[in-house]
Amino acid sequence: MRKVLFYYSVVATLLLMACVAILRHNNKEAARLRNNCEALSSETKLYKTRLDNSAASVVALQLRLDEYRKQHAKDLRRIRALDIKLRRVESVATTATESKVKFVAPRVDTIILRDTLSLFRWSDSWTRVEGTIRNNEVECLVESIDTLHQVIHRVPHRWWFIRYGTKAIRQEITSSNPHTRIVYTEYIELPKRHRHR
Repeated sequence: MRKVLFYYSVVATLLLMACVAILRHNNKEAARLRNNCEALSSETKLYKTRLDNSAASVVALQLRLDEYRKQHAKDLRRIRALDIKLRRVESVATTATESKVKFVAPRVDTIILRDTLSLFRWSDSWTRVEGTIRNNEVECLVESIDTLHQVIHRVPHRWWFIRYGTKAIRQEITSSNPHTRIVYTEYIELPKRHRHR
Protein backbone atom coordinates (compact mmCIF):
# COMPACT_ATOMS: atom_id res chain seq x y z
CA MET A 1 0.00 0.00 0.00
CA ARG A 2 2.85 2.37 0.83
CA LYS A 3 4.45 1.71 -2.58
CA VAL A 4 1.20 2.62 -4.32
CA LEU A 5 0.91 5.85 -2.30
CA PHE A 6 4.56 6.66 -3.04
CA TYR A 7 4.08 6.13 -6.81
CA TYR A 8 0.82 8.07 -6.69
CA SER A 9 2.54 11.02 -4.95
CA VAL A 10 5.43 10.94 -7.48
CA VAL A 11 3.01 10.94 -10.41
CA ALA A 12 0.89 13.72 -8.82
CA THR A 13 4.03 15.82 -8.20
CA LEU A 14 5.19 15.37 -11.80
CA LEU A 15 1.74 16.29 -13.12
CA LEU A 16 1.67 19.37 -10.89
CA MET A 17 5.13 20.43 -12.12
CA ALA A 18 4.01 19.94 -15.74
CA CYS A 19 0.86 22.02 -15.12
CA VAL A 20 2.92 24.82 -13.54
CA ALA A 21 5.34 24.80 -16.52
CA ILE A 22 2.43 24.91 -19.01
CA LEU A 23 0.78 27.73 -17.05
CA ARG A 24 4.01 29.77 -17.03
CA HIS A 25 4.46 29.23 -20.77
CA ASN A 26 0.85 30.26 -21.47
CA ASN A 27 1.21 33.39 -19.31
CA LYS A 28 4.39 34.41 -21.19
CA GLU A 29 2.69 33.77 -24.54
CA ALA A 30 -0.37 35.81 -23.48
CA ALA A 31 1.88 38.71 -22.40
CA ARG A 32 3.74 38.52 -25.75
CA LEU A 33 0.48 38.56 -27.71
CA ARG A 34 -0.85 41.49 -25.63
CA ASN A 35 2.35 43.41 -26.34
CA ASN A 36 2.05 42.62 -30.08
CA CYS A 37 -1.56 43.83 -30.12
CA GLU A 38 -0.43 47.10 -28.54
CA ALA A 39 2.48 47.39 -31.00
CA LEU A 40 0.22 46.81 -34.01
CA SER A 41 -2.52 49.16 -32.82
CA SER A 42 -0.21 52.02 -31.80
CA GLU A 43 1.26 54.34 -34.40
CA THR A 44 4.87 55.37 -34.73
CA LYS A 45 5.42 58.48 -32.61
CA LEU A 46 7.36 61.06 -34.65
CA TYR A 47 8.84 64.00 -32.77
CA LYS A 48 11.75 66.47 -32.59
CA THR A 49 14.55 66.18 -30.04
CA ARG A 50 15.92 69.09 -28.01
CA LEU A 51 18.64 69.41 -30.65
CA ASP A 52 15.86 69.77 -33.27
CA ASN A 53 16.67 66.42 -34.91
CA SER A 54 13.97 64.12 -36.25
CA ALA A 55 13.18 61.17 -33.96
CA ALA A 56 10.76 58.24 -33.87
CA SER A 57 9.51 55.91 -31.16
CA VAL A 58 7.80 52.56 -31.69
CA VAL A 59 6.77 49.58 -29.54
CA ALA A 60 8.72 46.42 -30.46
CA LEU A 61 6.95 43.44 -32.00
CA GLN A 62 7.97 40.11 -30.48
CA LEU A 63 7.72 37.39 -33.13
CA ARG A 64 8.62 33.72 -33.04
CA LEU A 65 10.86 32.47 -35.84
CA ASP A 66 8.00 30.75 -37.69
CA GLU A 67 5.88 33.94 -37.51
CA TYR A 68 8.79 36.00 -38.81
CA ARG A 69 9.38 33.59 -41.71
CA LYS A 70 5.73 33.84 -42.79
CA GLN A 71 5.29 37.60 -42.43
CA HIS A 72 8.69 38.95 -43.54
CA ALA A 73 9.87 36.85 -46.48
CA LYS A 74 11.54 39.83 -48.18
CA ASP A 75 13.61 40.63 -45.06
CA LEU A 76 14.48 36.95 -44.78
CA ARG A 77 15.96 37.05 -48.30
CA ARG A 78 18.04 40.11 -47.31
CA ILE A 79 19.33 38.33 -44.19
CA ARG A 80 20.27 35.25 -46.21
CA ALA A 81 22.03 37.45 -48.78
CA LEU A 82 24.26 38.67 -45.93
CA ASP A 83 25.17 35.03 -45.11
CA ILE A 84 23.58 35.31 -41.66
CA LYS A 85 21.59 32.40 -40.29
CA LEU A 86 18.16 33.36 -38.99
CA ARG A 87 18.67 31.47 -35.74
CA ARG A 88 21.51 33.90 -34.88
CA VAL A 89 19.48 37.06 -35.48
CA GLU A 90 18.50 38.86 -32.25
CA SER A 91 16.34 41.62 -33.68
CA VAL A 92 15.52 43.32 -36.98
CA ALA A 93 14.85 47.03 -37.40
CA THR A 94 13.59 48.88 -40.46
CA THR A 95 13.59 52.66 -40.78
CA ALA A 96 12.61 54.88 -43.70
CA THR A 97 13.75 58.49 -43.92
CA GLU A 98 13.02 61.32 -46.27
CA SER A 99 15.38 64.22 -46.97
CA LYS A 100 14.00 67.54 -48.16
CA VAL A 101 16.24 70.50 -48.81
CA LYS A 102 14.98 73.85 -50.04
CA PHE A 103 17.76 76.05 -51.36
CA VAL A 104 18.72 78.73 -53.82
CA ALA A 105 21.99 78.03 -55.63
CA PRO A 106 23.90 80.72 -57.49
CA ARG A 107 25.21 79.99 -60.96
CA VAL A 108 28.87 79.08 -60.87
CA ASP A 109 29.76 79.51 -64.49
CA THR A 110 28.04 80.37 -67.73
CA ILE A 111 29.63 79.07 -70.89
CA ILE A 112 28.23 80.26 -74.18
CA LEU A 113 28.73 77.87 -77.04
CA ARG A 114 25.86 77.04 -79.32
CA ASP A 115 23.56 76.60 -76.35
CA THR A 116 23.63 78.37 -73.03
CA LEU A 117 25.10 76.18 -70.29
CA SER A 118 24.78 77.15 -66.62
CA LEU A 119 26.38 75.32 -63.72
CA PHE A 120 25.29 75.55 -60.10
CA ARG A 121 26.55 74.13 -56.79
CA TRP A 122 25.21 74.18 -53.27
CA SER A 123 26.24 72.28 -50.15
CA ASP A 124 26.05 72.21 -46.40
CA SER A 125 27.37 69.71 -43.85
CA TRP A 126 24.85 67.00 -44.88
CA THR A 127 23.81 67.63 -48.49
CA ARG A 128 25.66 68.43 -51.72
CA VAL A 129 23.92 69.48 -54.93
CA GLU A 130 25.55 70.04 -58.30
CA GLY A 131 23.82 70.61 -61.57
CA THR A 132 23.80 71.98 -65.07
CA ILE A 133 21.10 73.84 -66.92
CA ARG A 134 21.20 73.38 -70.66
CA ASN A 135 18.39 74.89 -72.73
CA ASN A 136 15.26 73.39 -71.19
CA GLU A 137 16.99 70.53 -69.37
CA VAL A 138 18.26 70.41 -65.82
CA GLU A 139 20.74 67.74 -64.79
CA CYS A 140 21.27 67.37 -61.03
CA LEU A 141 23.35 65.33 -58.63
CA VAL A 142 22.09 65.31 -55.03
CA GLU A 143 24.06 63.55 -52.31
CA SER A 144 22.68 63.36 -48.79
CA ILE A 145 24.45 61.87 -45.77
CA ASP A 146 22.58 60.76 -42.67
CA THR A 147 23.31 58.75 -39.58
CA LEU A 148 20.46 57.05 -37.74
CA HIS A 149 21.04 56.40 -34.04
CA GLN A 150 18.97 53.59 -32.53
CA VAL A 151 18.30 53.01 -28.82
CA ILE A 152 16.33 49.99 -27.57
CA HIS A 153 14.94 50.35 -24.06
CA ARG A 154 12.46 48.77 -21.66
CA VAL A 155 9.32 50.61 -20.57
CA PRO A 156 8.35 49.63 -16.99
CA HIS A 157 4.83 49.05 -15.69
CA ARG A 158 3.56 51.99 -13.61
CA TRP A 159 1.30 51.90 -10.61
CA TRP A 160 0.91 55.42 -9.29
CA PHE A 161 4.53 56.50 -8.87
CA ILE A 162 5.98 52.98 -8.58
CA ARG A 163 7.74 51.51 -11.62
CA TYR A 164 8.29 47.76 -11.89
CA GLY A 165 8.93 44.98 -14.42
CA THR A 166 8.76 45.45 -18.17
CA LYS A 167 5.59 46.61 -19.92
CA ALA A 168 7.10 46.93 -23.41
CA ILE A 169 10.34 47.29 -25.32
CA ARG A 170 10.63 50.50 -27.32
CA GLN A 171 12.95 51.56 -30.10
CA GLU A 172 14.01 55.22 -30.28
CA ILE A 173 15.66 56.43 -33.48
CA THR A 174 17.17 59.87 -34.06
CA SER A 175 18.49 61.34 -37.27
CA SER A 176 21.60 63.55 -37.35
CA ASN A 177 20.66 65.24 -40.63
CA PRO A 178 18.33 68.24 -40.04
CA HIS A 179 16.90 67.86 -43.57
CA THR A 180 15.84 64.26 -42.88
CA ARG A 181 12.41 63.35 -41.58
CA ILE A 182 11.84 59.82 -40.30
CA VAL A 183 8.68 58.54 -41.97
CA TYR A 184 8.53 54.93 -40.80
CA THR A 185 10.22 52.58 -38.39
CA GLU A 186 9.64 48.99 -37.31
CA TYR A 187 11.43 46.91 -34.69
CA ILE A 188 10.98 43.14 -34.40
CA GLU A 189 12.45 41.14 -31.57
CA LEU A 190 13.10 37.46 -32.16
CA PRO A 191 13.14 34.89 -29.31
CA LYS A 192 16.22 34.75 -27.12
CA ARG A 193 18.11 31.48 -27.02
CA HIS A 194 20.78 30.27 -24.63
CA ARG A 195 24.18 30.77 -26.16
CA HIS A 196 27.01 28.33 -25.70
CA ARG A 197 30.39 30.02 -25.50
